[in-house]
Amino acid sequence: MSRSPKHLILPIVAIGVLAILVQFQVLTIAFEKLGLSAQSAYLLLLMTLSGSLLNIPLFTINSTFTGESGLPEEMLAWAKQRRYLFPGKTLILVNVGGCVVPVAFSVYLFATNDVSILSSLACVLAVSFVAYAVSRPVHGLGIGMPILFAPLTAAGVAFIAGNEIAAPLAYIGGTLGVLIGADLLRFRDVRNLGAPFASIGGAGSFDGIFISGLLAVLLA
Repeated sequence: MSRSPKHLILPIVAIGVLAILVQFQVLTIAFEKLGLSAQSAYLLLLMTLSGSLLNIPLFTINSTFTGESGLPEEMLAWAKQRRYLFPGKTLILVNVGGCVVPVAFSVYLFATNDVSILSSLACVLAVSFVAYAVSRPVHGLGIGMPILFAPLTAAGVAFIAGNEIAAPLAYIGGTLGVLIGADLLRFRDVRNLGAPFASIGGAGSFDGIFISGLLAVLLA
């Protein structure tokens, strides 16, 4: 959940990876299965990657963060510049690209496809359980998790639900499930991470949410 300057290279790396994927039409297949045009797909990617650089402060919670000591130099400089250092507190932020955009797109998919509430809840709950079980708090950084467990779970539930709604259901479950299981349900662990800030949908969980959604669609 937490975010440091070194994680700002993620969008750059992601763009390079996406360029390769587009060459092999992998992303085209994924977004076609979701019913998106090429223009809409690129707009969604642009919003996700650019939004990953934007964190919106929400509130602070009591934590074990003691101040500047022990922080990597680049994280310290980044936090100081934004006045994100509060000894004894951890600032909670929400990442636009890793939380706001995928949640909004999931709502769009639910509203424009014949996806039942029961199927959606089943998929989200299953992925949430798996994401929570395999994720681990990393002191001073945030929450980390293996990348394949969530999309495989989402794809499996979507496959059982039926081919007609498999793609949108897989995306909804893959993204919201990781967001809930690896971020929201791990919220109590944030107090003991010793981090100055924690971003919901940011840093390590950003790639988990982003990749889980696309992989789940491809596997469904």
